[in-house]
Amino acid sequence: MKKLINDPGDVMRESLAGFAAAHSDILKVSFDPVYVVRADAPVTGKVGIISGGGSGHEPLHGGFVGQGMLDAACPGQVFTSPSPDQMEAATSAVDGGAGVLHIVKNYTGDVMNFEMAAELCQARGIEVQAVVINDDVAVQDSLYTAGRRGVGATVLAEKICGAAAARGYDLARIAALARRVNACARSMGMALSPCTVPAAGKPNFALGDDEIEMGVGIHGEPGRRRMPLMPAAESVAHMAEAILADLPFGAGDRVIAMLNGLGGTPLLELYLVYGELEQYLRGRGISIARRLVGNYITSLDMAGYSITLLQADDELLSLWDDPVLTPALRWGI
Repeated sequence: MKKLINDPGDVMRESLAGFAAAHSDILKVSFDPVYVVRADAPVTGKVGIISGGGSGHEPLHGGFVGQGMLDAACPGQVFTSPSPDQMEAATSAVDGGAGVLHIVKNYTGDVMNFEMAAELCQARGIEVQAVVINDDVAVQDSLYTAGRRGVGATVLAEKICGAAAARGYDLARIAALARRVNACARSMGMALSPCTVPAAGKPNFALGDDEIEMGVGIHGEPGRRRMPLMPAAESVAHMAEAILADLPFGAGDRVIAMLNGLGGTPLLELYLVYGELEQYLRGRGISIARRLVGNYITSLDMAGYSITLLQADDELLSLWDDPVLTPALRWGI
């Protein structure tokens, strides 16, 4: 294993220290308990938006803390859920009197710990609602979940709900919006190579030189099946077909598309894949109204990509276009 680290046990905290130093104009980091919070939190009268999960998926979630997106994020150790005390402290830190929304990826530890934190906060008089994201079409259950995994739609929900909160939407309306994003979004990923968790020091699964894992999870969980290496256009068609059939999407739809790298895929290849995706969707009468191409929800150094498509109406597109200022996503400011 070759990693730019010091002690494997200190990776998360040392990374957060550097993250805080690099973006001190946007956010702050608490280390006891650990959470990332926007620099001006709490914002009085605004609904707070929080998410979180294991480290190793950067920029998710801390990279999306800032104006127009998340108010706080709770990072756990690599691929490990954050604890209820982190989530409780982060919720308290962003409570501006209008309630707090928890956006939770559907992984058993995340769901359980966010539920415990919500109960603790509600007992102290903070109104909390939670929305669970489960957009992965690859498998019904996995090593980490009961039901579908939460993946790329998390980023879209964080942006859209963050914009709604900035506009002054109330908690019930924002929670309904998050549920609508989840209901109208679907994702799937594929891996060319495994990733290496620093504390383990070796890849977390094995792939042959001529193999790919179709439908892989963001922790390296198995997907639909192991397949022979194929051209980019063929892999896009395989995944897009599964995504479009699941909702279903149809001719005339407008979508927000995220072509997401898993950490080890160069932009040269990601843009090539995006071109194939746009061509595939155009052939089915589906127009990409907005798009993201790059690394937004990663799996350490895994090579591969994921596709997320969200059926978008005028309200969702308008919220998407609202200003955002975070370390990883920024426009309009």
